[in-house]
Amino acid sequence: MAAAIGFLLRGDGPPFFQSLDDAWERGMDGSRTDAASDLALVLDRLGGPIGVVVPLALAGCLCVYGRWRSGLFAFAAGVAANILVVLPLKQLVDRPRPPHPWVLVSDGSYPSGQVFTAAALVVAAGAVCFPPRARRWWWLAAALYVGAMMWSRTWLHAQWLSDTAAGALGGVGAGLLLWRAFASLLREEAERSAADRLW
Repeated sequence: MAAAIGFLLRGDGPPFFQSLDDAWERGMDGSRTDAASDLALVLDRLGGPIGVVVPLALAGCLCVYGRWRSGLFAFAAGVAANILVVLPLKQLVDRPRPPHPWVLVSDGSYPSGQVFTAAALVVAAGAVCFPPRARRWWWLAAALYVGAMMWSRTWLHAQWLSDTAAGALGGVGAGLLLWRAFASLLREEAERSAADRLW
């Protein structure tokens, strides 16, 4: 879906959802010095350069405990997927950012790399850090986190609402596809863990 929306953006003229993006952008009319902006800046830092540290730390911790298969999955979802999916889409679509962003941004607004990474990482973390019965609570917390990241990007005028929605769709989709691709390795790891043979 994220790729399909991207192709719509390549056409002549604004996309059919630009009016929704414009309306949302007008609604994000806070001050740069209020508490909401402070929270948005924290999320911006967490999704920016620091955001690469989180999946690397998760992958490293999993590997230390002998769960290298889970670590590889977390790295693929949190780092590699962004490079292989988001960067090519940004180059392909080349959508301009909203005017006057409040934070330093690169070229290419579509899709949101920060939201994509957040969504892919919470899928991976849910798969490798929580047993199936506990995941329903994780998915709720994960949805709130991804929603907060989407709000942050639009509050800071760094991206359009549709950019963040595409980032969330792409991140969840990439995370689920990678989960499927790593399923046999994760199953083997679970069996070895149950038999106390991770090492």
